[in-house]
Amino acid sequence: MTAVLRRGGLGLVAWLAGIVFFLPIAWMALTSFHSEADAATNPPSFTASLTLDGYREFFGSGGGASPWPALVNSTVASVASTLLVLLLALPAAYALSIRPVRKWTDVLFFFLSTKMLPAVAGLLPIYLFAKNAGMLDNIWLLVVLYTSMNLPIAVWMMQSFLAEVPVAVIEAARVDGARLPVILARVVAPIALPGIAATALICFIFSWNELLFARVLTGVVAETAPVFLTGFITSQGLFLAKVCAASLVISLPVLAAGFAAQDKLVQGLSLGAVK
Repeated sequence: MTAVLRRGGLGLVAWLAGIVFFLPIAWMALTSFHSEADAATNPPSFTASLTLDGYREFFGSGGGASPWPALVNSTVASVASTLLVLLLALPAAYALSIRPVRKWTDVLFFFLSTKMLPAVAGLLPIYLFAKNAGMLDNIWLLVVLYTSMNLPIAVWMMQSFLAEVPVAVIEAARVDGARLPVILARVVAPIALPGIAATALICFIFSWNELLFARVLTGVVAETAPVFLTGFITSQGLFLAKVCAASLVISLPVLAAGFAAQDKLVQGLSLGAVK
């Protein structure tokens, strides 16, 4: 009886936590369908009439800028950097787990220590480098930056995933004459697919949501979706409904990717937790 009550209590706590995390998204979605006057009321009105004006403004029907170039730039930067991170992190994690080097824990700490530097501390040197190299407002500069920013955490995560790959399988492939690229692509990657999917999703989310470097290093050509979103915040007039509509649309790719890969994400993040 005590175990049943304990499980019931944990389930109730989980539901309450889920509702608490979901309420801001639900509130943002509801506000996006209100007019600006209704969205700005205090206290908010739950019975206000619904409208699509916020979405029309976001998609430029009112004469504003189109969001599609910014959405395409975010997609290119996020997808390209995530693919590069996986391409570089997989052999690095293989070397640190299946074929461990000496003091591999120190190597992992060195990788992770690069994330301890505040991003704003490296903003000026990166800006000056991009300016002198003629790469300001260039989407491929963001691809390189996002790859370097996400690579340490990707190596750290994938090392724990690849450590669960049976060494006997790799040894069998090596006896059959398979070389390292074939082993990584056809043996290691399929076994560690949940961990790779979890790593890819996290890197994609980090890249999609990044704002600081995109705000400073881009202008019109390479503007990303978060930078485009900040343009709706003005010092005059009402903008709450329009910002909520834009935030919901920009969040949809991340929410869709997380929903599509939720089983792989849970399986990957829990890989190795139960022996």
